[in-house]
Amino acid sequence: MTEPFVSVIVPTADRPDELRGCVAALTALDHPRERIEVIVVDDGGSADLGAAVAANPRMRVVRRPERGGPAAARNTGAAAAGGDVLAFTDDDCRPDPGWLRALTAELATTRRAAVGGRTINALAANPYAGASQHIQDLVYAHYNRNPAAASFFASNNLALPRADFLAIGGFDARRFPFASEDRDLCDRWLASGRTLRYAPGALVWHAHDLDLGGFTRQHVAYGRGAARFHAARAARGTGRLRDTATFHGDPSLWRESLRHHRRTVPLLVLWQLANAAGYALERGRRRTAVRSPQASRG
Repeated sequence: MTEPFVSVIVPTADRPDELRGCVAALTALDHPRERIEVIVVDDGGSADLGAAVAANPRMRVVRRPERGGPAAARNTGAAAAGGDVLAFTDDDCRPDPGWLRALTAELATTRRAAVGGRTINALAANPYAGASQHIQDLVYAHYNRNPAAASFFASNNLALPRADFLAIGGFDARRFPFASEDRDLCDRWLASGRTLRYAPGALVWHAHDLDLGGFTRQHVAYGRGAARFHAARAARGTGRLRDTATFHGDPSLWRESLRHHRRTVPLLVLWQLANAAGYALERGRRRTAVRSPQASRG
């Protein structure tokens, strides 16, 4: 069977060192070289990326004149792509050599499907990176219990047919410039009658170097993105907050963490607080924005 032609899209912004590691991993992929292209989208950065991408002759850089965020950068890459399949990862990720083969093998089993793989923390000594990875593992265990009927994948390990991606409008970069663009894409994908399938053999190593401030800011941003996601979903009638709020109160979440990840529990508490703070902040901003035109007319 002929392997599909795949466009791997990597958004980046002034992180040439992280990008260099990603490029090295993508150069070692176990996929026919004539059936792959790598598109690095420079999202309004000023750093010289030449040295970072020089190792891969199948790689090209597409530049955005202004920074628009990861969702906008991914859409720019998709518009420039020539592949039948789009595969997304991030500049701080290191895909396993068999990553694409695992994703495309699963894509071949179902029409109009998107496939997500498994992400593994590459920074074992960093407690904040470890906690963030544990949170994603909990999310996947909750939302993807049935691998053939999954409901959420992060955009750093995702593949889908380009035609279907374009048909649903790609990522909503206007509404989600900083977080939750992947949640929104997955929700619209499922609402369109398409399916999500989990391929845990499609491995990506994630080298997200976090400290306490970075961890907190990350999850405040996720909380803000969650508020926007739930507002968008309610507006199009694809779900309600209470349909997914059970995740944060799931007793098994805490039992699993206490049993196997006891040292991570304080950071899980901080995660919940930061997420709630971001959610409340975004809801407050939305209420202020709604009231402001009325006040100006009064």
